[in-house]
Amino acid sequence: MKLNTLFTTAAATALLAGAAIAEPVTLRIQTHYATEHPTGQRLAQWVDDVQTMSGGDITIEMFYSSSVVGSVETFDAAINGILDCDATGGAYQTGKNPAFQFVGDIMGGYETAWQQYSWLYYGGGYEAAQELYNEYNMQLIGWSIYGQESMSSSRPLAGFEDLVGWKFRSPPGMETEIFEKLGATPIVMDFTEIFTALETGIIDGADASGLANNVGLGLYDIVSHATYPGFHSMPSDHLACNLDVWNGLTEQQRRIIETAWQKLSFQIALYNDRANAAAAAELTAQGVTLYDWSAEDRATFRAAAQEAWADWATRSPEAAALVDSHVAYMTELGLIN
Repeated sequence: MKLNTLFTTAAATALLAGAAIAEPVTLRIQTHYATEHPTGQRLAQWVDDVQTMSGGDITIEMFYSSSVVGSVETFDAAINGILDCDATGGAYQTGKNPAFQFVGDIMGGYETAWQQYSWLYYGGGYEAAQELYNEYNMQLIGWSIYGQESMSSSRPLAGFEDLVGWKFRSPPGMETEIFEKLGATPIVMDFTEIFTALETGIIDGADASGLANNVGLGLYDIVSHATYPGFHSMPSDHLACNLDVWNGLTEQQRRIIETAWQKLSFQIALYNDRANAAAAAELTAQGVTLYDWSAEDRATFRAAAQEAWADWATRSPEAAALVDSHVAYMTELGLIN
């Protein structure tokens, strides 16, 4: 047998042996999005990408609309083996550790999804966040960010002075503290209550979602003012997997999942940029007033947010580490002094 033939045969045998070790896997993942939601549709494409790129080596069972457990319970379900991965968001876990606020919704931080992504991939964010996730035997795979949220209101919101006395629907957590310091009255309520609360005047406005999603919710059938582009909230959803499950995958399987997730995350940001711009044009034509806050007003809000960050940083060592990481990177970007 010629020497080059011998080497070729040996290499082929090694490849076959490696392939035999890689057992096909099925991952059970839950998202809080519905199948018809734009993000739900892109998650379905991600599933197809992973299964196609792996040649069927990876099968994903995606459970939509929190069909296995509640949204806030998905993370624990993955920890405990009921699911393998969680495709909701870190902000649901602030009761577990305040540090999850700073991987879920930083509030008043980055101005664009791309800046926030760059912290994760190039600003030391992935390593800082991974320490937090690993403490709970979870692995952070990546984020998806749909961009800045817009506040909807029955009265003008031209700047931070208009927040004084403004009653609005707010999610729980750090946001309520920031807006209270600026004179607003945040009222924590479920999404399902927003429409009736606006109609009856219980609230003047709502922090619900991005501009296009707010159109879908029908908010501008009731109110005629909104902030756009937004400045106060830019949530990041995550893909986080049980660490034992993740470590049990081959390097090839992990690379496929990570690469496909980056495609998904950037597509979500691009799609929402376009959808929000289209919604802005449509709403302006309908007579809805959109307010793009000045650099000075944005700075005022960010200063109030920084006070809240500093307070939350005292609540756990992990929160302090993440706040320090964000502040260092925002300073590098020139967002804060």
